[in-house]
Amino acid sequence: MFPIHDENPISIRPWVTWAILACCAGAFLWQISAGDNGLFRSIYALGVIPAVLFNHLAMEPSLAWVAAEVTVFTSMFLHAGWAHLIGNLLYLWVFANNIEYAMGHVRFIVFYLVCGVAAVLAQALPDTQSQIPMVGASGAISGVLGAYILLYPKVIVHVIIPIIIYPLRLQLSAWMVLGSWFVFQLVSSALATGEGGVAFGAHIGGFVAGVLLVALFKRRSVPLQLPFRDYSLLRR
Repeated sequence: MFPIHDENPISIRPWVTWAILACCAGAFLWQISAGDNGLFRSIYALGVIPAVLFNHLAMEPSLAWVAAEVTVFTSMFLHAGWAHLIGNLLYLWVFANNIEYAMGHVRFIVFYLVCGVAAVLAQALPDTQSQIPMVGASGAISGVLGAYILLYPKVIVHVIIPIIIYPLRLQLSAWMVLGSWFVFQLVSSALATGEGGVAFGAHIGGFVAGVLLVALFKRRSVPLQLPFRDYSLLRR
């Protein structure tokens, strides 16, 4: 399920959202500028490796570009490929501007980074010996989705569901889109083999952090809403 846009206009310019989009895109172009080896090296040097973060393993000197603690933040702006980048930026583009509006610019960037840290810990703590690097904005973006489902659950989101060669376009309530996304992360995490790939634990941790922290970061004038009080799931 791919969101295209939401029917939720705002009256501010979301400078922080635009800046994050630009930083992620710019960082990826820098990653691939040195070819496959450059992409590989940047992921290991600036991504989070749990075994290094928790001092179970020393990083190879040639890849120790920053302190292990700093990679918790640098990893949020790196990606492993075009599909990884585009998928994350699509969700950020559709949902983050409204959360920035609800929180204000400064609170939003703090919220985004805190959710990103929570996502890293949710992925790393179950296996602190792991040597698999983790990169991507999806953990922090998951926090944005968690906030959105409590702030704007009834907003209509336009999505595309690819079915073989025919893209099915639907208009769904935000809580339906984001709720099904979260359930998919839970199921996928339960079925994951732990051999690398998608960091479902980070997605779950980021989303839960967003749900728990949104009340603390939102402006007082923006109310929380109960997602399941709107039973209109689908609009054709």
